[in-house]
Amino acid sequence: MTEKGWKNFLKFVQATNDPKMLSELLDLFLTPEEKASIETRCLIVKALLEQKLTQREMSKHLTVSIAKITRGSNELKRISPKLLAFLRENL
Repeated sequence: MTEKGWKNFLKFVQATNDPKMLSELLDLFLTPEEKASIETRCLIVKALLEQKLTQREMSKHLTVSIAKITRGSNELKRISPKLLAFLRENL
């Protein structure tokens, strides 16, 4: 992945204020499998932030492997406090 390509993609996403257009844009760039993967990752992060379930319970509830839950947990440990606050407020 090149930094230039990723930055261009982020510009597209940031410039799209219309939810319908954003959905169309993401349909163009992402396969159904990629969108499903992002959806799952979002649910994992939300569950981890809520801290209501154990990782094993999350795995069963979301029908994903413990490894995916662990990867999400590890990534949450690496993010900035600002992003963590944003996620807690918006997920």
